[in-house]
Amino acid sequence: MQPADRHPTLNQTVMYNPSHFRVADTQAIANLIRQHPLGLLISQSPDGVQASPIPFLYFPEEGEQGVLRAHMARANPHWKLLAADPACLVVFQGEQGYISPSWYASKATTHQVVPTWNYVMAQMRGTLAATDDADWLQSQISALTRLQETGRPDPWHVTDAPADFIDRQKRAIVGLEITVTSIEGKWKLSQNRSPADQAGVIENLRNGDGLSGERALAQAMESSGKT
Repeated sequence: MQPADRHPTLNQTVMYNPSHFRVADTQAIANLIRQHPLGLLISQSPDGVQASPIPFLYFPEEGEQGVLRAHMARANPHWKLLAADPACLVVFQGEQGYISPSWYASKATTHQVVPTWNYVMAQMRGTLAATDDADWLQSQISALTRLQETGRPDPWHVTDAPADFIDRQKRAIVGLEITVTSIEGKWKLSQNRSPADQAGVIENLRNGDGLSGERALAQAMESSGKT
């Protein structure tokens, strides 16, 4: 088999990403993954496109463009398909939301406005290796747990559970390590609109009910430094 060459689109095709939305800051992308670790792991196989949502840890300092680590259920056939053809894509989604044309200041003067959707996203392509090494799995699940439990009043630790129970759980999962070969960051946050239009979007998002993530999206627009 020729895993790296059978489906070159996963390694070579990039998303539509105009320059005013493009983010190349590795630290910003690392922060996105830390805050929104649930990634969509996508690959191609003879049975069609496979997709599995799983939480990842990103180690940008390893290799040329970093390494992603995760685990999935051994019963999930996706990892076996990736073992045969390891080219993959992982998509991370941050803040997102609908933008009404009524929020633009230019609506009052030109009426030449339409709805859109703002979002923060990163896509990583790479090659995957699966492992069932017990020490690797222990390290990965401990690191992922620490990330999510830190700051809680009574944080849970992997060692809180009986060791034999954790060992059984580890036998039911497979570790995934992706060597990242390309990274695309896209922060679509109204950078193509005038400052007045951007300000109108931020104000209306701030005044949202907060239940749909509008306030978080407003904060992302403000912190992007492009408003």
